[in-house]
Parts: sequence; C-alpha cells; structure tokens
Amino acid sequence: MFINIGFGNMVNSTKILAMISSDSAPAKRMIQKAKEEEQLIDATQGRRTRAVLVMENGQVVLSALVPETIALRTKEGITVEKE
Repeated sequence: MFINIGFGNMVNSTKILAMISSDSAPAKRMIQKAKEEEQLIDATQGRRTRAVLVMENGQVVLSALVPETIALRTKEGITVEKE
C-alpha cells in the first residue's frame, strides 16, 4: 500500500523499516552518508526535513511531514492528502 509523504510523493508503506525525526546528529549523519552513496531521495520540495524514512533497500527518504503524521497515514491507510 502506498502512502502520501507530502506534496503528492508516495512510498510503499510495507517497505519502511524506520521513521525517525531529522533533528538528531545520528539522523543527520545518516542523511549525509545516503547522499554520498546516492541512496537519498529528497521528497521535501524545498521545505524543512522533519522525517527520515529508512527503506528496506537501504534508501533514505526525506519528508517535510512529521513522523507522527506519516505513521497515522500508514495506520489508517490514507493515500491522498485531504484538501
């Protein structure tokens, strides 16, 4: 099942290993390492990164939504943003 992680960007919710806040130093190091290894997907549309999604295949996805919002969408199966 695909969930909206903001601005029309979707990810397969069954492939998410972890959702973490982007504020910690380890999260920032993880983002930098993924960028260097070309495994980073930036879905923030230029906004502030609030959530870091670690996928099964090792890719790191950045979202402008907070992890709680993404988790709620995963739980409820919401695939489209409400207007």
